[in-house]
Amino acid sequence: EEGVSAFSKEVTAQMVLNFLRGGAGVNVLARHMGAKVLVVDIGVDYNFKKKKNLILSKINYGTKNFSKGPAMSRKEAESSVECGILIADKLKFKGYKIIGTGDMGIGNTTPGSAVISVMTSNHPSDVTGRGTGIGNEAYLRKIKLIEKGIRINNPDPTDPIDVLSKVGGFEIGGIAGLIIGASANRIPVVVDGFISGAGAVIALKLAPRVKEYIFFSHISEEKGHKILFDYLGEKPILDLSLRLGERTGAALGISLIEAGVKILTEMATFNVAKVSQSDK
Repeated sequence: EEGVSAFSKEVTAQMVLNFLRGGAGVNVLARHMGAKVLVVDIGVDYNFKKKKNLILSKINYGTKNFSKGPAMSRKEAESSVECGILIADKLKFKGYKIIGTGDMGIGNTTPGSAVISVMTSNHPSDVTGRGTGIGNEAYLRKIKLIEKGIRINNPDPTDPIDVLSKVGGFEIGGIAGLIIGASANRIPVVVDGFISGAGAVIALKLAPRVKEYIFFSHISEEKGHKILFDYLGEKPILDLSLRLGERTGAALGISLIEAGVKILTEMATFNVAKVSQSDK
């Protein structure tokens, strides 16, 4: 509505269908590493039919324009987090050992930037990037829109649900819940990029102990991502200048984590391999 994205909102639903057909970047990487892609409709402005690997958990048909009022009600924000927790419980029951977060939402670097701005106490201009590659005019408009949204909604940084409801998105809440639920079930979570980072900071404020279960897969091109890592005192596994989202970074991160586990458990020690050790 405000012209802060390079694409129209219809692309969200189109890309979700592409995920389900197996044609997106994350599908390619998932096939490469033997992972499964599950898609959750938590708030797309589109009616999907039942499909394999699609979890229908719609809260509403998109969030509202936060430059005019709260993005969602507090109840909707709570529901988005609860949705993620329930999915984590189901994945635990099905035997999953590691989970990667991801997102699809045209325009969602705007709420992502707003959430990180509020939670880290940084000005919107310091944390807001160009998303999928908007020009200078749209970029300046995006910053002003976030400033306005924060000003009129006055989200409370000590109350992550308040921040989520006023300037967040359903996918950000769902990711936060997935991280909390996975951690409660002792499942490691590999966090993708900027939007997943916004979900992670909400999760960490709600339940600080989830930090023990999180791996941050990569740092994206969004400049607010570095600020988030500095705020959390964390370092990403990879820096590949990615601007894709979808959980592609998390897929690569999972692959490296699995490689590390195999090195730890399968590689012979010098003693076992009968290799001479240093005298020093």
